[in-house]
Order: sequence, then C-alpha cells, then structure tokens
Amino acid sequence: MSTRSSAEGPRIVVVGSANTDLVMRTAVLPKPGETVLGGAFSQVGGGKGANQAVAAARAGGHVTFVAKVGDDDFGEAAIRSYEAEGIVTDHVRRAAGVASGVAVILIDAQGENSIAVASGANSLLTPADIDAAADAIAAADMVIVQLEIPLPAVRRVVEIASGAGRPVILNPAPACPLDDDLLARLHLITPNESEAGLLTGHDVKNQDTAAAAASQLIARGAAAAIITLGSDGCVVLDAASAAEPRHIPSRPVAAVDTVAAGDVFNGALAVALAEGQSLPDAASFATAAAAIAVTRPGAQSSAPHRSEIEALLIS
Repeated sequence: MSTRSSAEGPRIVVVGSANTDLVMRTAVLPKPGETVLGGAFSQVGGGKGANQAVAAARAGGHVTFVAKVGDDDFGEAAIRSYEAEGIVTDHVRRAAGVASGVAVILIDAQGENSIAVASGANSLLTPADIDAAADAIAAADMVIVQLEIPLPAVRRVVEIASGAGRPVILNPAPACPLDDDLLARLHLITPNESEAGLLTGHDVKNQDTAAAAASQLIARGAAAAIITLGSDGCVVLDAASAAEPRHIPSRPVAAVDTVAAGDVFNGALAVALAEGQSLPDAASFATAAAAIAVTRPGAQSSAPHRSEIEALLIS
C-alpha cells in the first residue's frame, strides 16, 4: 500500500464506501424474467466515499481514505486506482473471505436506470476500524463522511474528529434519521433536496424551502448547512454569521451524466474549506467542480482536476 500521497495541499480524510460499478447500457430495461441483448458494458470505480476521495485529490487535497474492501480482484483493483490518484490507502482494509462492494447498474436509451447494490465489505466497517485511523483523523484539516457505511462507524468518525477539534462534513446520503447530538458535532451537513426533506420534514423543491430546511438543521445543532439543488446550485447557511441563507447558482452546462455530481461537489468543497475559503466561496468552487463532472460519463472518472475548476471559475 501507499504510505504517502503525491498530492500537496490541505489534509483531507475521507471515510466511506468503496464500490465497483458494473454498468450496462441497453435499449430498454429488462422486465422480470426478460433477457435484453445488445448492451454496452463498462466497469468503473464507485462508492460515495471513494468518489469523494478521488474528487478531493483531484481538487488539490492531500487525501487519506478510510474504507473496507474484500480480498478479491475488485478490492485489489480499487486500491490500485486510489494509489494512482495519489490517495493514501494505509487505512483501506481488506476483509478476509468477504466480497468487495459492487453496484450493478442498468441504463436504458432514455437514461432511466435500475441499480442493485451489494454492500459487501462496506457493511463491515466498524468503530474499531475507525479507531485504527484515529491519528489521521485527528490530524486532518477536514474530515468528510457519508452514510453508505454503518452508522456506528460514522458516529465514531465524528466523535474522534470533533474531540480533536477537527471540522467534519457529513454528506447524509443515503439519508436516515439523525439525532441532534450527532448534528451538534458537525461543522457542516450537505444534503440534497430529498435527503434534506427526510431529515427535516420539509418538501424541499426550491430555494425558499431549501433555506427553511437549512435553518432547521442549524436549529438542531449543525454549525452550517448546504442544501444542494442539482441544476439550481445550492443554498448556504452558516450559524456563525448573521447573514441570511445565500443561493449559489450552478454553472450552465450541457449535462450528459449526473452520476456522482454530488460526490464531486462534496470532495471539492472539503478542499476549498480546508484551504480557508469562506463557505459561499467554497460552495462556488464546489459547484464549478460538479458542473464539469456532469458533462462527463462515469463516477470517479468525471471528477475534474484543480486546473479545470479554476479555469471555469474565471471564465
């Protein structure tokens, strides 16, 4: 395994899922019991944690990834791909006798999809695994975690980071109920519309309802909230400032694939915040990264490099 990252920049620790996406594009989605011929197949890296780690590394972060893979070819290939991005993989553990996480994705000619996910080793990431990475978490400039791993592991990440005075971004995806004690330990929470709706009970569908959801998350203890709104950008609210919720518009692009756009947003956001950018400026940086990502197919392959993000910001 790699013991050092080739990247220079703020120290980002990403804790989360690592999957391999098996993608087939077909004219139509098969009905139950039906076989559809003529599809185009691709195998690509996925998992929200891994996607965010790659996005953060390409955006300029010195990234350490904490995850669990199986002792199979998928896991080995995943680790090699992270190392090729300059990501430190010392805390990507192999689970003996367990398959790595896999997502089987079928996409038809209209872009509709059916997805089945076998979490595999991701479901075995434990608080003990997090404790083994405690030194890296406690030394990070920014820690980011999602919910595709067991909640006890997520809680342990937040406990270690907040106990060491390190800021934590929680991307609550896929969403599940969260208690106020956990929210109170967060530097930032970044749900999309549906996730914000589940967490707050608001029907989030525009800037005003996003602002209401962000206000509720802060009232429950989060220091700041960003509600992402897809092609409408995001709404930002910081409890430390007296400012009203602020809308950060998206950049107009011709989208071809929105897979992992949210992950790219979060990875780039972590880097910008760790560099000391204000929350609105960091959100603008992250929105530019996501705009580039949706113009490209794939998950990790769509993440832009720092130079591309900066070029879009000044265009």
